[in-house]
Amino acid sequence: MDNFPVVGQRIPKRDAPQKVTGSAIYIQDLKIPGMLYGKILYSKYPHARILAIDTSRAEQLPGVKAVITGYNIPPFKFGFFKDNPPLKSGKVLSMRDEVAAVAATSPEIAEEALEMIQVEYEELPGIFDPIQAMQEGAPILHEGLKSNVLKLPWRLICGDVDTAKKESHCIVEDTFSTQWVTHCCLGTSGCVASFDINNNLTMYSNTQIPYLAQRDYIDALNVFGIKNRKVRVIQCIIGGGFGSKLDTYAYEYIAILLALKTRKPVKVLFTREEEFIATSPRQSTITKISHGCTKEGKLLFREMEMILDNGAYTSWGATTPSVMMMPISSLYKVPNVKYIAKCVYTNNTYSQAMRGYGNPQATFAIESSLDQLAEKMGMDSYELRLINANEPGEITPQNFKVTSCGMKECIEEVAKRIDWKGKRGKDKGRGVGMASLIHVGGGARVYKSDGCGTIIKIDDYGKVDVFTGASEIGQGSETVIAQIVAEVLGVNVEDVNVINNDTDVCPWDVGVHASRTTFVAGNSALGAAKKIKEQILEIASKSIGEAPEHLDIQKGLIFSTKDKEKNTPLGKVLRNAHYSTGGKMLMAEYFYDPANENFDKDFKGNLSVSYAYGTHGVEVEVDRDTGRVTILKYIAAHDVGRAINPMMLEGQIYGGGLMGIGYALSENMNFREGRLMNPNFLDYKMLTAKDVPPVEPVIVETNDKDGPFGAKGIGEPGLVPTAPAIANAIYDAVGIRIKDLPITPEKILKALKEKEKRGQSGEEGK
Repeated sequence: MDNFPVVGQRIPKRDAPQKVTGSAIYIQDLKIPGMLYGKILYSKYPHARILAIDTSRAEQLPGVKAVITGYNIPPFKFGFFKDNPPLKSGKVLSMRDEVAAVAATSPEIAEEALEMIQVEYEELPGIFDPIQAMQEGAPILHEGLKSNVLKLPWRLICGDVDTAKKESHCIVEDTFSTQWVTHCCLGTSGCVASFDINNNLTMYSNTQIPYLAQRDYIDALNVFGIKNRKVRVIQCIIGGGFGSKLDTYAYEYIAILLALKTRKPVKVLFTREEEFIATSPRQSTITKISHGCTKEGKLLFREMEMILDNGAYTSWGATTPSVMMMPISSLYKVPNVKYIAKCVYTNNTYSQAMRGYGNPQATFAIESSLDQLAEKMGMDSYELRLINANEPGEITPQNFKVTSCGMKECIEEVAKRIDWKGKRGKDKGRGVGMASLIHVGGGARVYKSDGCGTIIKIDDYGKVDVFTGASEIGQGSETVIAQIVAEVLGVNVEDVNVINNDTDVCPWDVGVHASRTTFVAGNSALGAAKKIKEQILEIASKSIGEAPEHLDIQKGLIFSTKDKEKNTPLGKVLRNAHYSTGGKMLMAEYFYDPANENFDKDFKGNLSVSYAYGTHGVEVEVDRDTGRVTILKYIAAHDVGRAINPMMLEGQIYGGGLMGIGYALSENMNFREGRLMNPNFLDYKMLTAKDVPPVEPVIVETNDKDGPFGAKGIGEPGLVPTAPAIANAIYDAVGIRIKDLPITPEKILKALKEKEKRGQSGEEGK
């Protein structure tokens, strides 16, 4: 690959100095003159009728400026199916249901006011198991529906699975399950809603979707009686997203309603406990899977049925079955696929997008099942993966068009670096395992547009302002965009300023999701930079006396590629532009919308312009006395197209891998009849710095033809194959397969004891 002065360099994140010095302004730090503080009262029951709400005492408390309930606000619902009112009336369906809200002059007064609100309930039977919720006679949670099963038909049929089963030499079938886990953003959720004198709304927010949220807020204002008004969204610096802010929440509409009633800015900021109970986690799943192959090990079919706990309401996070189809249909070459998924309403919390967006749940089942198939075949699972690995140029059963693909290279790198042949099946108590992934790497057309806009302005001295719709949520998009623009314009990356946090200033973007920012926003920035470079070289050609196509820019100097002695400083050309005939302001805009496709009615279509691949390998040691799993070595090989910034890319791999390890071994939202029992970092077992194992990121570059400088997305893939890689390694170490996450010491000890009993009774291996 070509070497570039800026692209491919290990440049530190641009916002790092702000964050480490404390000068970054998070939503927690924001204070506006006259601002009030909003607090929310949640339901006492997971399922109940609201018989009465008495807010009179709260309204009389000094410092309280407004109290609202579902009975004194306009009827409004939000969410994917518009089934979720911001304040509930009539009935509550989960413990996180909002029943009243207060605005006061201090958070303490607002909290005191909540305690004065009296709510009379009639408790109703709760449904907390999606299988029970589907049974005949189960109470229907949402009035007007005939079933608790969501009406969307998630069904993918490719080829002929029934015939493939008959032709298969070997078939395995099993059931796997995954748990509720949450994002654990260190910065809790919050917003400030503020109206001006003309009823224009400004929302200060840590949303991941400023332009889609803007649309949602406008829809709400129309219902609230404020029509044809402007909504401006200003993003504060975001202390973690991971998909948790990919939709709008009740608290945002509550802040708007309180601000509208008080005519004061109102801030709603979650406590840590609220962040756990009132934001939406990754869904739990139950997956039945079967695989079949020829006697040579070539996959013939994959059949999967999934049940997902949808919780009480439907957010965008409930659409994960459409993304789960990606690994189900296209992870390895498998010609015949059948997939059916059901999302089921229960009285649990409702789900939201989370890093990987359904892919980790599906891949856990797929990659665990592949190891089972290899064992039954008497084949090395490494060889089975190589035989069926995806390759450049293939079209998958779901009509994904694979362009660049480094899957085989990733598998081989992992096997080599973890010493697969030397360690697999050799040391009792120690074992190695691997698992692979496919994910979107070139955008994902889940909305009608997958586009991003960029505007570039350059001043008289070669300083560049880049106005991008792409949001910075900690992933380093500012730095990557600055590197791309600096590379094209031949300036120092320090001379590129990226503005990305204000809908009044920046162009449109569909939001931060689907590992799309480097690819989509990067291509948008690349297009705008090329356009403004053309303008600059056209102006410079007159003074240098050389055709524009024979000019280039490096280190702030415009020069002839035929004779480098013919040159002029960039700043001089820019200043002279104002005095040329007619004058010139140097600005350029570019909107990039990738050539990907929405799924058709059969859920087929080229969802992404390119696809990211990777393989993770793990060496573990399992203590037979305690069940404790120690990760001795972790190899994460990723096909990234081209590494725009290897240092930040490695950071994404580290972060994704550690999130995946937590998902595999420790994290679990412990719900008991709808109530979250561990809403804090003491009881919710997220990995900390001292839990970090030795991680070796391996960057495989395939130079994607459609990516900016060849790059593909990498934000989500880092956690997708982690859990099955660990599960496979544990099986290699001690011969037990844990099929429900997380893989805790208690589950391992129980499985070891059961294995020992089977061995004593002569049933081992049956």
